[in-house]
Amino acid sequence: MVGGSMGQGRGSGRRVAVLCLVAALLGLVAGRPARLGTAYAALSVELEDRLRTREPAGELRLHLGPDGRDIRLAGEIGEGAAGRLERLLAASPQVVRIHLTSEGGLVDEASAIGDLIAARHLATYVPDYCVSACTLAFARGQDRFLVTGGRLGFHAPYEQGLFGQVFQADAAAERAAYVAAGIEPGFVDEALSVASADIWVPEAPRLVRARFVTEIVETDRFPDSTLDDDASPAAARAAILRALPLLEGFARTPVLERLAARYRDGYRAGRSEAEAVDRLRREAERAIGRALAGADDATVVAVGAYLQRAMRAGDAETCRRIGGEGNLLLAQEALDEPREARTLLARAVGQGAGQGAGAGQAAPAEVRDRRPATRSPGLPHDCPGLIEAYARALARPEPAPGLRALILRKARPAHEALARP
Repeated sequence: MVGGSMGQGRGSGRRVAVLCLVAALLGLVAGRPARLGTAYAALSVELEDRLRTREPAGELRLHLGPDGRDIRLAGEIGEGAAGRLERLLAASPQVVRIHLTSEGGLVDEASAIGDLIAARHLATYVPDYCVSACTLAFARGQDRFLVTGGRLGFHAPYEQGLFGQVFQADAAAERAAYVAAGIEPGFVDEALSVASADIWVPEAPRLVRARFVTEIVETDRFPDSTLDDDASPAAARAAILRALPLLEGFARTPVLERLAARYRDGYRAGRSEAEAVDRLRREAERAIGRALAGADDATVVAVGAYLQRAMRAGDAETCRRIGGEGNLLLAQEALDEPREARTLLARAVGQGAGQGAGAGQAAPAEVRDRRPATRSPGLPHDCPGLIEAYARALARPEPAPGLRALILRKARPAHEALARP
């Protein structure tokens, strides 16, 4: 959001403001109706400045990144944001980059943040989204990086009147700031022509052509910023469920909490998002294998049918990994249908939870005995052969034993999980 001042009005102030506004409007209607709209906007904005009827800005998180070479800014840019950044920069001479995740805020504060970025020759990086006033700060980066799939959003600036009213403002200062940063003038005109109530999110190639973005980068380029806006355990759980929706099948179990905690640890250690998600996938695949080891025959048969369907949907390499590893996580992604996979995993977790297998504890002897620890001899390695092997197992009068051999042959025995996590 661009423009507006922050503050909370009192009830009496609101009543006075309304009376003043009504009286002024009556005078305008009687005398100069052609100027009603402009005068109304000016009066509403002036009264807002005096009475502060607007809700306070949301929380702004501003802190040094894990490796000490970047600063993380996340949230709404309200009053005092530039001063906070200035103090943090003064205490952190080693900083070379600032990560920006923001819905915008006050133009003056965002512009002042941009001045600080330019003075220190910092790079700017958007790991998710930076819209409205935030883009004024981003544009001042010496190098400007946007993550693949990230969003920069633009619209005309506005001023905030009483009780949330929005009035489009003069964009001359914003236009000058963008052009001075080297942005293509035609792009600037297009961005600032968007109505204040709307948002324009250009595609990455357009941003690069306009010189607004220096480079589009993958998630392995810089330290993870996923939890910049909120690094709580709940936010870590939400982050891993966004990355791997299948993990919802572990809801309300220690497995989900453990995976979220390890992801959070990786964020604090400064791992890139790609590395953190890769580690999460490996741990999730092991946890899913342990859960399936404790599943009953009906669940194993349903999982086998799901895997076979996913093998047919993926390319040859994906097919080999799904069938050769019994990889339910990859199968869910190949089919892009998480609901059925989550249901199957939740069933397996519920069946194994009483035995401890679903939570990564030692499985009882009858579970361990029916899960082969080594690869079966003569098992096909190519995609058509694996699909046929699953089809033969599913066609048997008692399909569960054959499917267990296919699905679980690479799963580590559950009693080893405690010794070698």
